[in-house]
Amino acid sequence: MHCTHPEHEHASADLLGSLEKACAERGLRLTEIRRRVFELVAADSRPVKAYDLLEKVGKQGSGPAAPPTVYRALDFLMRNGFVHRLETLNAYVPCPHPEARDHGSQFLICEQCQETLELDAEGVADRLRAQAKEQGFKPHRHTIEVYGLCARCSQAH
Repeated sequence: MHCTHPEHEHASADLLGSLEKACAERGLRLTEIRRRVFELVAADSRPVKAYDLLEKVGKQGSGPAAPPTVYRALDFLMRNGFVHRLETLNAYVPCPHPEARDHGSQFLICEQCQETLELDAEGVADRLRAQAKEQGFKPHRHTIEVYGLCARCSQAH
């Protein structure tokens, strides 16, 4: 997962450090399973599906992981802005800036290799909020997913 913020080009170890710091600052409990699920999401270069996480957590531990345990960890990570769920893929990516609470997300997703790029498109988010307000709508969150071909896959065609 890549972010267009030059200051946020983190390796998975940096992301884990950011997660630990954000949890400490917010008084959130980072359990071992939450940490492991985050590490697995952050270590993958592509969006990760929950069933793949179940399998990986099971291989690391002492047997298969219970699905509710992994889903609860994912819920905690999403609720606190540490991972994002890509709705159309039903998969998860790490947030490259977990210190930024309640931000909308815009993603470019390659249809061929599934490389995912999170954009910093605050202008888009601001316009969405303004138009929603004009309609009397109060948005809680938004995720925009744009599908196409990444630069590498575009050049290959």
